[in-house]
Amino acid sequence: QLQLVESGGGWVQFGGSLRLSCAASGDTSSTYSMGWFRQAPGKEREGVAGIDRNGPTRYADFVEGRFTISKDNAKNTLYLQMNILKPEDTAMYYCAADPRTGSWYLLLQQSRYSIWGQGTQVTVSS
Repeated sequence: QLQLVESGGGWVQFGGSLRLSCAASGDTSSTYSMGWFRQAPGKEREGVAGIDRNGPTRYADFVEGRFTISKDNAKNTLYLQMNILKPEDTAMYYCAADPRTGSWYLLLQQSRYSIWGQGTQVTVSS
């Protein structure tokens, strides 16, 4: 079984940047599709970015080119580089993973993933 631990969250001013990391441990011998999700207080969890086990990526419309998802397979780590952060980006950010082959169109859907981390908080002040 794979375990995921997020880090890199924190407080940042409007327009600033953060890089989130998601370290995977355990069964890293398989190849996983992975994604970043977020949940703001009082709102549903939503997909931010996903990367298929074969490489293609997908981003939510609200990202608008500000975020980049990437994987370092040698370090078993998933990243989310977030630039030009806005107060509306404030949320708990979660990473997720799944070993199954699936549709690129589902990379931003929670149901696509079976393994979840505990989350890291991102707060953006105006």
